Amino acid sequence: MGWLEKIFGGSTHKISGGQYHGGYEGGQYHGGYDGGQYHSGHEGGQYHGGYEDSTIWDGPTTSTDALSDFDKEEIDRAIALSLAEEDQKGKKVIAEEDQKAKKVIESEPNLEEDEALAKALQESLNVEPPPPPPPRYDYGSLFPPVSYSFPYGYRVCAGCNAEVGHGRYLSCMGAVWHPECFRCQACNQPISDYEFSMSDNRPYHKSCYKEHHHPKCDVCKNFIPTNSAGLIEYRAHPFWLQKYCPSHENDGTPRCCSCERMEAVDARYLTLDDGRKLCLECCDSAIMDTHECQPLYLEIQEFYEGLNMKIEQQIPLLLVERQALNEAMEGEKNGHHHIPETRGLCLSEEQTISTISRRPRIGGYRILDMFTEPYRLIRKCEVTAILILYGLPRLLTGSILAHEMMHAWLRLKGYPSLSPEVEEGICQVLAHMWLDSEIIAGSSSSSTSASSSASSSSSSSPSTSTKKGKRSDFEKKLGEFFKHQIESDTSAAYGDGFREGNKAVLKYGLKTTLDHIQLTGTFPC
Repeated sequence: MGWLEKIFGGSTHKISGGQYHGGYEGGQYHGGYDGGQYHSGHEGGQYHGGYEDSTIWDGPTTSTDALSDFDKEEIDRAIALSLAEEDQKGKKVIAEEDQKAKKVIESEPNLEEDEALAKALQESLNVEPPPPPPPRYDYGSLFPPVSYSFPYGYRVCAGCNAEVGHGRYLSCMGAVWHPECFRCQACNQPISDYEFSMSDNRPYHKSCYKEHHHPKCDVCKNFIPTNSAGLIEYRAHPFWLQKYCPSHENDGTPRCCSCERMEAVDARYLTLDDGRKLCLECCDSAIMDTHECQPLYLEIQEFYEGLNMKIEQQIPLLLVERQALNEAMEGEKNGHHHIPETRGLCLSEEQTISTISRRPRIGGYRILDMFTEPYRLIRKCEVTAILILYGLPRLLTGSILAHEMMHAWLRLKGYPSLSPEVEEGICQVLAHMWLDSEIIAGSSSSSTSASSSASSSSSSSPSTSTKKGKRSDFEKKLGEFFKHQIESDTSAAYGDGFREGNKAVLKYGLKTTLDHIQLTGTFPC
């Protein structure tokens, strides 16, 4: 073709293609054509995609002078040959262009998918989360879940461990969640409320948390209300741990006269003729008349014999109503009485006592009829009778009887007039020892009370458990409660006196302690 170039006397021109940029930058999608180059890739928040090609084609320019006919024929012929050659060359170039374009397109990473993804990202960023309201606090750590939107793959759900895609999700408890994955620990339903509660780092609906964790009153069975400071305030029995609303202390809610538990709305207590209330569990072992109490009296006499403290005199034991006990207490010149209520007396004066001769008739949770008769006390010794309040469980009746028998023993043995702390204290020690012997009867475990020291210097009494049969679980618990009452008494005579006396008996033994009391009127140090 050199000759053709000479004929035309032309020059070669280079036509370069444009460049096309497409991608995602700063929330906007840009596209354009600039010089035939297309770049693909991800760089600095921008996404570029496309192909790159630069094709150079040399073509003739038209520069004509005056030509001869021959020249024109030669030119026409040359043009014809040239067109034929260019046609073949053009086919080759087109084939090469197609091959290059095919190669580039095959290496292009899914342009249409990238454009769809960019559009989805644009839509997700246009979702602006509402500003969260200020948090509020209630019982059980409340945390407000905050909803946000982030680009695809930005977070991992703490519930299912899957990626959190575009759209809404929850951010709380130091993690992110799909809304359907953030569920209540109690009902396993999604938590869609703005506020939720936590316990042991687990989320709950407020209502579910209240149902499972907010304390209920054991008396009225309602949720215990919060006080003016927003705190849950309740009362609890120191031994039974019965929780109840503070209002029940002043609203007339009855207590069992034996175990001190409050009467719940779903329970019925027996009403005694003097107005006392007795729960049905305590009523199961309650002693209701003088005749019914005689076997227990004999057991406690044997207990004293086992301690080498036998009482020779036959002292009457009478069960009485509260009114009769109060009247007898007023007629007694000597003695120390527990406040607020006296449940037993050791009498030294001659009196006429109204005693319960047989078991009362009970119907509809009430005492219907009481059967009483007068009993004339005659002074034959320093002690005329022992009176015990009726309607108390066997273990409580026995502990009161053991206490009053110690008063009788001290008087019959000629002990001098003692201070209330010493006399009531040592009597409480004997009551505690008897309860301990009843509870641990048949057990090889050591006792923490003075009974362990007393048994080392004297033979133990026969087990009343074998006589009365196996104790129920509640009766065992009740015995522990009566011991707890003695141990935790806050009065100077009955509480402090018991602790001093029990300490002396544990250290020196019962006999040495009693000898020291008889000589000095005090407990040994």
